[in-house]
Amino acid sequence: MSFPKVVLAEIEHAVQQSELQHRGELRFAVENTLALARVWRGISARQRAIEVFSNLRVWDTEGNSGVLIYLLLADREVHIIADRGIAKRVAQAEWDATAEAMQKEFKQGDFLHGSIRGIERITLLLAAHFPPGTNNPNELANKPVIVK
Repeated sequence: MSFPKVVLAEIEHAVQQSELQHRGELRFAVENTLALARVWRGISARQRAIEVFSNLRVWDTEGNSGVLIYLLLADREVHIIADRGIAKRVAQAEWDATAEAMQKEFKQGDFLHGSIRGIERITLLLAAHFPPGTNNPNELANKPVIVK
């Protein structure tokens, strides 16, 4: 099992600690595989990540500061989707570089460290562009989601 309860708990803790350092809101979602109907319709993993971003309401934050880390486990493919408030300040190339670094770790079977290192890289980006300020509520759940 790639994401046993102990790994999911570590990811949740990393998200919680990350969000203390910036105004962004992180969600971490893992999907085992794309449903056959989606594959037939030609839906890519990135398109699915955008659907999950919407379904989890990552866009529903005061500062439009949500970020989704989406992992399609079957392909070890990672996509990072940032809400418009963050996308204005952080180039997509930064998210892609973080996703690629995570994918390398995942392809080696190191899901815990790949996840934590990805969250750490995202934390640095968000802290630079969205410092926490005095009012920094937790707007989205920190617990990773296993998409079904």
